[in-house]
Amino acid sequence: MSIEEALELLQSFLFAQTHQHLNNLQIAVLRGVWNNYTYEQIAQTHCVSYSHAKAVGAQLWDILSSVLAAKVNKKNFRVVLERKAREWQLADELMDVAKPLSFPPKSLSFANTISTLNAIATPTVELPGGQVPLDSPFYVERPPIEARCYDTILQPGALIRIHAPRQWGKTSLMARILEQARWQGYRTVTLNLQLANSQIFSSLDRFLQWFCASVGKSLGLPNHVADCWDEILGSNSSSTDYFENYLLAEIDTPVVLSLDDLDIIFQYPDITLNFLGLLRTWHEKAKYGNRYSSIWKKLRFVIVHYMDVDMLSNINHSAFNIGLLIELSTFGRKQVQDLARRHRLNWSANQVEQLMSLVGGHPYLIRKALYHIWQQDVTLEQLLLKCAKKGKIYAQHLRQQLTNLHQYPDLYQAFTYVVSSPTSVEIDWGLALQLHSMGLVYLRENQVIPSCDLYRQYFSSVKGNAGQYN
Repeated sequence: MSIEEALELLQSFLFAQTHQHLNNLQIAVLRGVWNNYTYEQIAQTHCVSYSHAKAVGAQLWDILSSVLAAKVNKKNFRVVLERKAREWQLADELMDVAKPLSFPPKSLSFANTISTLNAIATPTVELPGGQVPLDSPFYVERPPIEARCYDTILQPGALIRIHAPRQWGKTSLMARILEQARWQGYRTVTLNLQLANSQIFSSLDRFLQWFCASVGKSLGLPNHVADCWDEILGSNSSSTDYFENYLLAEIDTPVVLSLDDLDIIFQYPDITLNFLGLLRTWHEKAKYGNRYSSIWKKLRFVIVHYMDVDMLSNINHSAFNIGLLIELSTFGRKQVQDLARRHRLNWSANQVEQLMSLVGGHPYLIRKALYHIWQQDVTLEQLLLKCAKKGKIYAQHLRQQLTNLHQYPDLYQAFTYVVSSPTSVEIDWGLALQLHSMGLVYLRENQVIPSCDLYRQYFSSVKGNAGQYN
């Protein structure tokens, strides 16, 4: 039995049991263990820390022990799997029904075999949109991003910035980083600034008080903001003292604070400048080496935003030129083909190429297409046939993009100019960055091009095309 055969069997069985697949680092650990590598050797090979590799291994043995119904550890993994493979092979010989799908049944009973057949043949329906659930079989990894993030969040005072256009998977990655932190016993706090009342942004003082109170509430601590706030020292100093002397002092474990939709504050310049500068200061406090550093080392950040940093002024005083920057990319052909397989679509490379010729590697548009093809709402051929003009599965998404553009005439005019050109064009750089944050264009040095042919088709055909951009 080879390691590739072992991994194929494990992936099939794991998916049948949990609707999940092994991620890249888990596979790397299994390959290493199969070849008698130590955790230290595995960590060096895959550029992660020893502690992280060991933690992934411990988690992996628990998962495999559950799905294989046998105690699995680093020493007996290969023996257990080879024994299970022999059981599955015997089951295949006894029950021909399992053979075409090449997967291991849950047991040798016919009833459980049919149950597993049904589970694999009809995976859970999951309409794309928003965060991809942690237990979803449709989350697509983009190596080595996940492994780097999982390793970084374990480092004292870590700060991870996730940047990408809307609907590209930022929040889904953030959720997985937080889950990794929770596996380590860390406390996690998630603040989505979309949920903040507009009055919260009336002043820096009001915003920072809301911020401190919200973090404390998430940690289950009483609200002492009013008692600790010092008007003479000011908002920045008061909020720093509140974290240093109260919130972090009361928590024994590291705390991962995630800020989703941080872009909301960018329309408030004074709050933006001060708050991002404050995050930068807190991040650097972990490195000072003084008696307070150990407290600040417990605080780690995951910041999610879609606006480009070039759209912000005073960048050297913000949190956006520090920490680990993760810029999510579009899906590649192999990723799209793998995602099609997870939707039980046996696609050729040519079919993958056809879909990508319409929507590029846009994560949301790819998943939207595969979902509706899987549901038999539309065929790939129908989707490719003047899809934008016929208002097929992307109608709502396209209308929303059009509505967003209509709110900003200069932006709308610029984009209609972009889609009317067969080649990349140069437009005002500020407008180019805004269009990129919406996922509508790719940046090519000082020029832009539509991010996919779907957008070119639709915005070239909608009534009221503004024509030339000046």
